[in-house]
Amino acid sequence: MRVTAAVLHQTRTPFQVESVELAPPGAGEVLVRMEAAGVCHSDWHVATGDSKMPLPVVAGHEGAGIVEAVGESVTRVRKGQRVILCWAPHCGTCYHCTHDRKCLCPAFTAKRWAGVMMDGSPRLALVDGTPVYHFCSVACFADHAVVHESSCIAVSDDVDPAVGALVGCAVTTGVGAVVRTAKVPAGASVAVFGVGGVGLCIVMGARLAGATTIIAIDPEESRLAMARRFGATHCIKAGGDGGIVNDQIKADTRGLGVDYAFEAVGLPAVQEQSLGSVRAGGTVVLAGLSPMGSSTNLPGAILTRREITVMGSYYGSADPDRDFPLYIDWHRRGDLPIDQLITARYPLSRINEAYDDMLKGRIARGAIVW
Repeated sequence: MRVTAAVLHQTRTPFQVESVELAPPGAGEVLVRMEAAGVCHSDWHVATGDSKMPLPVVAGHEGAGIVEAVGESVTRVRKGQRVILCWAPHCGTCYHCTHDRKCLCPAFTAKRWAGVMMDGSPRLALVDGTPVYHFCSVACFADHAVVHESSCIAVSDDVDPAVGALVGCAVTTGVGAVVRTAKVPAGASVAVFGVGGVGLCIVMGARLAGATTIIAIDPEESRLAMARRFGATHCIKAGGDGGIVNDQIKADTRGLGVDYAFEAVGLPAVQEQSLGSVRAGGTVVLAGLSPMGSSTNLPGAILTRREITVMGSYYGSADPDRDFPLYIDWHRRGDLPIDQLITARYPLSRINEAYDDMLKGRIARGAIVW
């Protein structure tokens, strides 16, 4: 079938919205008519080349839609169901899947970064037959997507598709870093370095967990204002001197530093800075994705002498089958105001404008809607 998609042909060039061919779902695969897709920085990493993907590629990894068809042997979902897409499909039987770490399932990892389905081929092609690859096993910057059935988490029909899309990545990554990875206790102090979409979800998760001091750090005043609305008790504008920022964090925590520092930017310099913000015995949680090939200097002597724990948080340590419905429930009862994150909605034709707005801090989270 012919669909309309935002194709990235080369890095550091705009998305091109054009017609592409989409093959029907194979065994274990599902065809989803997209309703909404989140405008996330991870897709921008593909556009800049910081995340290496074969090109041309259809990005988009945070989405929700309606099942239109299922391939042979699909049992998880049926035609007509609304689903949130999970960019980390899982086998369900390996060590990680059976030990509460479905997000670390290795069965699809190589295929995901190769941009292909489990049989080693993509389902997308340009109209001239040139293969087009799938970003993060989802490729939802298109009006239809073919995904593995484990990427489909069924939800009720009353879920706002844009809210569902954000649960598919930003919410799960940010809130999960707090409640699943770090297990932040009530009364804790928290610093969040970078309050874009994921960072704002970390702020929401910290408030939900009962943290009493939540410090947001970002260079953009507009993002800091959003962070305060979502639960930040203190806001610090980041500048060129990380030491000054950390001095302010310590001043806001009786000279100690925070119990938990979350880095949601993915820049080694910010990761290194976050180490200096935690108290002795504190925890640094790295939730932002760093550019491939980069390295971060976290001095072992400091980690040892101050008993600082450093944790990676990948996809919020998610079990999507458990966590997506839970986060939707928390949203319904008012504990996660996910809808308030969505400050702009765009048609696919305006995707480049959406990313410009994101990069300039004009939006908390944008959504492509059909």
